[in-house]
Amino acid sequence: MNSYIFHGGKVLDVDQGVLLDGVEVQVEGDRIVRVSSQKIDPSGAARVDLKGRTLMPGLIDAHVHVIATLVDLAKNAELPSSLIALRTRKIMHEMLMRGFTTVRDLAGADLGLKLAVEEGLIDGPRLVICGKALSQTVGHCDYRARTDKRELHAASLGALGRIADGVDEVRRAAREEIKGGAEFIKIMANGGVSSPNDPIHVLQYSREEIRAIVEEAENYGLYVSAHTYSDASIRRAVECGVKSLEHCNLITLETAKFAAQAGAIACPTLAAYEGLALEGAAFGLGADSQAKIDTVRTSGLGSLRLMKEAGLPMGFGTDLLGQLHKYQSMEFEIRAKVLSAHDILHSASRVSAKLCMMENQIGVIAEGAYADFVVVNGNPLEDVAILSRPEESLAAIIRGGTFYKNALAA
Repeated sequence: MNSYIFHGGKVLDVDQGVLLDGVEVQVEGDRIVRVSSQKIDPSGAARVDLKGRTLMPGLIDAHVHVIATLVDLAKNAELPSSLIALRTRKIMHEMLMRGFTTVRDLAGADLGLKLAVEEGLIDGPRLVICGKALSQTVGHCDYRARTDKRELHAASLGALGRIADGVDEVRRAAREEIKGGAEFIKIMANGGVSSPNDPIHVLQYSREEIRAIVEEAENYGLYVSAHTYSDASIRRAVECGVKSLEHCNLITLETAKFAAQAGAIACPTLAAYEGLALEGAAFGLGADSQAKIDTVRTSGLGSLRLMKEAGLPMGFGTDLLGQLHKYQSMEFEIRAKVLSAHDILHSASRVSAKLCMMENQIGVIAEGAYADFVVVNGNPLEDVAILSRPEESLAAIIRGGTFYKNALAA
């Protein structure tokens, strides 16, 4: 069993936004058992010298697609599930090596991948899943060409979503995803960039359908997350009981305040648009989808300002696909243009932990929490963008008490 004590560094308090000197942190197994301003008696535990570095909670990305091995999601859905699983193993390992010790998957990942991480078959982040996203016909998860009459490849591991139309169908679909291990339900409530036949402004699902899905989720103590860009879509989703608002690029101040008062949480994903703008076309993003990128990209930073002003909590998400996963850490650099380092770190810890329904278990250095850490060469409160360069800035990465990277002796 893991048994060690961190000392000789600074500990990040993500609530107060300060670095604490002289604090020691003891780990037993996969949990933090003691945090003290006094020297901890080792009692057989190894003492790990941080040598002045910063110990902070493991990062949380609250909007990923670990099974999106291609930018072209229609082709991704047609790949053999065995190939998707093996590619996903690599994608998840690379996420962990960027310091993300927990990720919330927003469509596609199944219970098997979650269990594979827990059993040690995948060296990747802890995985929180929703199963397949629910989409209406000609919605954001309907990647079929207009002339394609085939059923969607919903049974494939490589498919992000499934089609369900009408109140009865969406109720059954939500129940089936919960039966399969979903920890929340994801719906497509608005047009999107990567889907071919739905303009950004299009509202998806009726109010009755959304309310039915929310009811099914709440019956099991879960919540609903919605893909949503436009102000009208965001407001309608909140009115229907949706609690997690993905993207929100076109939100207004009035709607942001309304969402905050309703207890919703936004999860912006600005790295996705930068990655698509840089290389989307080269990796198979269609011409129609390319034309949509600027619609949401140009509003991204402004939406952060509005949501901050409105007091709407923001999780930390990236929403990258295929060959663009490498841009995951860019989200820190992008957000730093308009938000404080403390705000960004709080998003990537406390707020995202709430979206994962793991408050006080992850995203914090406290007794009883999981022993998830990154050790940083430098002070992320002074320059949060150093987390955009994880190869040089992260001296150690620990998930559940186990070291996956250890360069502390360097």
